[in-house]
Amino acid sequence: MDTTARCDESEWALHALRRKLGSQAVLIGPEVPARNCNDWSASLPQTPLAVVRPLDAAGVAEAIAACRKARLPFVPQGGLTGHCRGAAPEAGWVAISLERMVGIEEIDRASATMTVKAGTPLETVQKAADDAGLLFPLDLGSRGSCAIGGNLSTNAGGNRVIRYGMTRELVLGLEVVLPDGTIITSLNKLRKNNAGYDLKHLFIGSEGTLGIITRVVLKLLPKPRSTMAALCAMQDYTAVIALLEAARNGLGPLLSAFEVMWPDYWNVITSRGGVRPPVGPGHGLYVLVEAQGTDESIDASHFQNWLEDLMQRGLLSDAAVAQSLAQTHAFWAVRDICAEFSRVLGPRVGYDIGLAVNRIDEFVTRSKSALADGIPGCESIYYGHIGDGNLHLVAWINGRPIERQPKSEMDAIIYDLVREMGGSVSAEHGIGTLKKQWLGHSRTDAEISLMRTLKAALDPDHLLNPGKVF
Repeated sequence: MDTTARCDESEWALHALRRKLGSQAVLIGPEVPARNCNDWSASLPQTPLAVVRPLDAAGVAEAIAACRKARLPFVPQGGLTGHCRGAAPEAGWVAISLERMVGIEEIDRASATMTVKAGTPLETVQKAADDAGLLFPLDLGSRGSCAIGGNLSTNAGGNRVIRYGMTRELVLGLEVVLPDGTIITSLNKLRKNNAGYDLKHLFIGSEGTLGIITRVVLKLLPKPRSTMAALCAMQDYTAVIALLEAARNGLGPLLSAFEVMWPDYWNVITSRGGVRPPVGPGHGLYVLVEAQGTDESIDASHFQNWLEDLMQRGLLSDAAVAQSLAQTHAFWAVRDICAEFSRVLGPRVGYDIGLAVNRIDEFVTRSKSALADGIPGCESIYYGHIGDGNLHLVAWINGRPIERQPKSEMDAIIYDLVREMGGSVSAEHGIGTLKKQWLGHSRTDAEISLMRTLKAALDPDHLLNPGKVF
């Protein structure tokens, strides 16, 4: 079929879909909003042929049928807050956006579950759980923008993985539309269900390459009645590891976050970011420790006694303890200012890697040196969820726009070191297209081959989000 005939067929299929779903559900050509052309990565936006905005799984299936008939690749989209172009379209594709599939369908207090549509923002899910006296513990800086379906698609991590696990651990059931349009409804609420394969795990973390998640059953937990936080200054990374072990042993299940910031990060946020931290500069590392419990009168004194014991033992160089929830939020602002790095640092390249906890400081030292030596003028800073082995780093050359930042050279230096140290090129952000050339640094050929086999089995025509991940 020649190009003109294929364009005519595509246009006919999209307009037929528009007549079926309604003019608000199918936006074509110049009607396509700019937001649907890219995610939060700094890569070049691409405008899709159309954006389809269904209201339910049946509408998603209709959209898939139209795309398949016209042989148009299609990509699912949620909040578009990803960093790796996993939900970004290419020219000539159709975007299937879940932005109108929002709302809490049910909160079952007896089962401690929530059934929710996949386009619902994470913050809405958190608030609904809180209003019901329960907790949905997944928390990300993009909570107000990201969609819960996208959180599942990337198996999002966030601030409290050390206690609650990744998104995968918080999902009981889901509804998903397969690449051929088949709707699989498995809205399971059971904590125990070993009736055959647990199919939801095929789709959680698959970055929208195996199916389009449309509804989810989430696991809810008891709401914490107390929150304690301390910002600790440490002499060196050996002391950080000792603090982590002490937190696991002394706080046990109360430990909810363990965030580490290196001096370069601290210097940037105080000198350029305008942050007034609760402890002074000049220390080896800085650690935000958070604990959450069920009895404030007991938990707060236990947390205070635990810290005092560490101070007496000389493990902490300095520490500030939050005396209120407002101060706890202020402590978190020290860590969360990374969301404003575009203002603080200007154009920069961000990385999200996983490493064995005891080797993270070695990686920081070697990476910082390798970037500075290999790329003249390159600066880098380091911070992350070290309690679960997730390090973030940002690298840049001052004064250069993003398109002139030496990303390929940075990638090679950082990911080669990750491979050498047995780490992961993606701890929580996914692979998308921006990291797929580095997937083999963290996965074996046999693992990637099995991924391809699963993709071919579910999507033999390779129309659903093709070219992503591998």
